[in-house]
Amino acid sequence: MTQLMAFFQAHPTLWEALKLVVLVGLTAALLAVLLQLERRMARRLFAKNDNINLRFVESVSRFIIIFVAVLWLVMSSKITEPLGRVVFQGTAIVGAIAGFAAQPVIADLICGLMISSAKPFNIGDRIELENGSAGIVKDITLRHVVIQTIDTVKLVIPNSRLNGMLVTNMSYHTTVRSIHFRFNVSYDTDPTQAMAVIRQAVESCPYTIPGHPGEHGDEYGPVYFIAYADSSLVMATTAYYQPTVPSEVVKSDINTRVKQALDENGIEIPYSYVNVVMNGEKG
Repeated sequence: MTQLMAFFQAHPTLWEALKLVVLVGLTAALLAVLLQLERRMARRLFAKNDNINLRFVESVSRFIIIFVAVLWLVMSSKITEPLGRVVFQGTAIVGAIAGFAAQPVIADLICGLMISSAKPFNIGDRIELENGSAGIVKDITLRHVVIQTIDTVKLVIPNSRLNGMLVTNMSYHTTVRSIHFRFNVSYDTDPTQAMAVIRQAVESCPYTIPGHPGEHGDEYGPVYFIAYADSSLVMATTAYYQPTVPSEVVKSDINTRVKQALDENGIEIPYSYVNVVMNGEKG
């Protein structure tokens, strides 16, 4: 042991490097424990319906914990202390440059706090942006919100940009969404049969749920014979579904099922056509 201490005294740089390795290991272990405790405390403070607040608070807390841990680690070793002084203390010029460069970050942080406080949407809500992009909110961090579109593409939008957009929330304070459908059938069709076929097709859709107030609680939307068109009878109904389900998926499934059901029952869907009469050439 004495020889080992003498060796390190003769090689102080090597001793500092060894201490740095030990500090890194201890800091990593302590950091893992602190992050786990932070996660548990955040989940106790916020209810399940406050997911967006939970995600944002976790992001802020995680950043602060990691920043303090790295600062302590850098300033605790003689090898990294000079670097720490340059990075974390710096000169007035470095500070000014860092402050200018950090303006977008600060803007995203403040806007993220505003979104988390006002909660125009929550994790799991389906929203549509003013540029036409639509999807389900998956996450919010210090800098951005993650939205997953219908084709699984994830949009990463800075908080400062999203905070200034017009956002349509299809899930805001509601547990049910709805789509209105209109189906045209030929004049030869029995309206009662057509309404029954369409209703059965809509109810067989795996995405539809009872959402129309009825005598015995919520029911599937009724089918109505609402109008005479130029060459068809117009049937209409409203389908209800969960807010997190993309409307494109519901429309595609119901339209497919109704088309197949009408074909199977011999009900014609009228379409426009043109008869062309050709006059014979004169000799």
